[in-house]
Amino acid sequence: MGRAFEFRKARKMKRWDKMAKAFTRIGKDIVMAIKESGPDPATNSRLRAVIQNAKAVNMPKDNVERAIKKATSKDQKDYKEIIYEGYAPHGIAVLVETATDNHTRTVADVRSYFSKCKGSLGTAGSVEFMFEHKCHFQIENKGQDIEELEFELIDLGVEEVFAEDEGIMLYGNFPDFGKIQAYLEENQIEVISSGFERIPMDTKELTEEQVADVEKLLEKLEDNDDVQNVYHNMA
Repeated sequence: MGRAFEFRKARKMKRWDKMAKAFTRIGKDIVMAIKESGPDPATNSRLRAVIQNAKAVNMPKDNVERAIKKATSKDQKDYKEIIYEGYAPHGIAVLVETATDNHTRTVADVRSYFSKCKGSLGTAGSVEFMFEHKCHFQIENKGQDIEELEFELIDLGVEEVFAEDEGIMLYGNFPDFGKIQAYLEENQIEVISSGFERIPMDTKELTEEQVADVEKLLEKLEDNDDVQNVYHNMA
């Protein structure tokens, strides 16, 4: 198995299944998708992907429809995607993806978390190079041959394919998301969920006490409503 498999296995042990947080994250994704390409899923591939992800976390259909309606209103604020980079205690690199309607508030919050947890907020590019930006798709597992599927998709940019309890995972390069999505749709391969992840190229082992220090920072970041995703290179 490759790096994407190990990364996903580790993340599944974390706290990323919090329902309220997932719904908030998807609501913002809906707004950004509609602002980018309109409210019609048939012509907005990003919105189609977000709706798939909403189903994957059991977000009620009514909630999705309300979010789409709200996103098209004149009163809806725009969200800007901003990345923050820094170091947690013990030299752990941390990359924070946010979607915010108030940059001043968000950067103040993120800076305070790093400071209070004995970390340091860095400048753009200070740790991003330590992570590979990947796209991923989870598709239904209908007993497909994994090696044949990987061979079929390799020319589209898919680099890693593996089965898990919930389905089959496909990982590819970030720029190839649209190409892979189009192929899956054209071949009527049902996508359960999709998105992007940043996978650390190297990880760092810590003691239990050191892990606890880093977790304090990660928890504060993950609990912030402006934060969409948090990545780190702690093993």
